[in-house]
Amino acid sequence: MRKRHPPFRRRKLAKKLRKLRLHARMNIQEAAQALDKDVQALYRIEAGETRVDVHFGRSVMDVYDAYDPDLLDEIRDAARRGWWTPFGIKDHGYLDVETEAATVREFALALIPGLLQTPDYMRALFATHGNAVENQIEVRRIRQRRLTSEDTPLFLHVIIDEHALHRLVGEPEIMRGQLRHLVEAAALSTVKIQVLTSTLHIAMAGSFIILDFPDPEDPEVFYVEYGTGGSIHIEDSEQVHGANLVFERLAAEALSPEESVALIERILAE
Repeated sequence: MRKRHPPFRRRKLAKKLRKLRLHARMNIQEAAQALDKDVQALYRIEAGETRVDVHFGRSVMDVYDAYDPDLLDEIRDAARRGWWTPFGIKDHGYLDVETEAATVREFALALIPGLLQTPDYMRALFATHGNAVENQIEVRRIRQRRLTSEDTPLFLHVIIDEHALHRLVGEPEIMRGQLRHLVEAAALSTVKIQVLTSTLHIAMAGSFIILDFPDPEDPEVFYVEYGTGGSIHIEDSEQVHGANLVFERLAAEALSPEESVALIERILAE
């Protein structure tokens, strides 16, 4: 069974707690004893695997002799359920991360990226998913609102393999509506769309996503989801750097945003 990745805010909080301990020049055994915690329990807290409450936060500030005005609010935020949970949607580690991201770069090999899909395209795509279809669509539409949000905008750069533009999802009219939506979305200041027309390229193995965040201390995330429902979530700097190089090469090989829109419009006119 794949180990569930700790939620983003909990991992971020865990890093802060570890940093506060190190700044206090306490090893984990000393800190655990002073906090009346088992050493393994404190390890799990500093790995983001265990929730903590505000009482623990106050104890940390006392024991480490370090006042942090944001710590208690961060503890409360880390304990909250994801906004998508009332919809009955299981997060495989992506929604949580995208919610906190400032920029998403995605290479889409087989399908139109979810942040650019129309409801009809989603409905056709989710047709075999049972009763949760409308909830899945609503969650995806909520995610899309950040592309036009003034308060928490999300900047999206997608590279779409041309085959995804021709692949029929649902009826032909659904695809025409989807392509028209891509043209409209490309006009947004937060969206950059490129189409890759090469038949052979460096990312033939599959789609992937790279996310980065407003806080420069939060590492970029390299995310790959498999057709079987599994996924990998990587923060290792070398692997993320490699993914960035692949994305940059794909962007260099792809059509420019203007040429990409022109190609989509030609496909629409066919």
